[in-house]
Amino acid sequence: MKEKIIKANNIELSTESFGNENNPAILLIAGATVSMLYWDTEFCEQLSEKGFFVIRYDNRDVGQSTNYEPGSAPYDIVDLTNDAIAILDGYDIDKANFVGISLGGLISQIAAIKFPNRVKTLTLISSGPWGDSDPTIPEMDTRIIEHHGNAESVDWTNEDSVVNYMVKGFALMSGKKSFDKQRSEKLVRAEFNRAKNYISMFNHATLEGGEEYWNRLNEVYQPTLIIHGTDDKIWHYKNAGVLIEKIKNTELITLEGTGHELHFEDWTTIINGLEKHIND
Repeated sequence: MKEKIIKANNIELSTESFGNENNPAILLIAGATVSMLYWDTEFCEQLSEKGFFVIRYDNRDVGQSTNYEPGSAPYDIVDLTNDAIAILDGYDIDKANFVGISLGGLISQIAAIKFPNRVKTLTLISSGPWGDSDPTIPEMDTRIIEHHGNAESVDWTNEDSVVNYMVKGFALMSGKKSFDKQRSEKLVRAEFNRAKNYISMFNHATLEGGEEYWNRLNEVYQPTLIIHGTDDKIWHYKNAGVLIEKIKNTELITLEGTGHELHFEDWTTIINGLEKHIND
């Protein structure tokens, strides 16, 4: 594992890489409010052992990357997409396999449209379309919305208070597979202690922009792998079907009983799926 700070777009992006830099590159793009640590070190190592050069990084406002005062994001989703390309430039990578989870999946879709020559393949995990979806698909589970409504009661300077609140949130997002409370607590503590400004992560909730790329998924020609859990309470599983309908060259891996999470029991399925998808 090697750390590297990429300076671009008047900001700093904290990155880490695994494996041989001469191998095909995989860029892991995390979802909203979480840092690169969401992609477990062990997961990244296992992926690199399949013969890939794996990069994970902190989006703006999380971890060690540039952060802003909490309240609103002075950047939009296209800026985050440009950041992903800046990371490829910083590593002298011409083209990478983009793997995005949730918000990272939306960033990946925009990248495939805006920078088609930089994106070799797409993998969209627990995500939805950058475009109109089926209006009959259920929205986010109301229990998660209610939980986020309690954020003001948390002492964001107190590690235990933060851990208690955040782990409850992860539990609500989990599916029918066993929830590993200990693993989630370890992640939250690591993120809390590593972040330059932990509560800046909530700026992701105010993200706007990207209208010029909306409803253009018919332009995506890169081979696309969709990985989705049947018990996803943020992006309902039916969104996978919308992605298949809108993007031409797609394959689907269904994770039975998995929620909105990168569940450790699914790692082997995901890693083997990525290996086949990228090497085909």
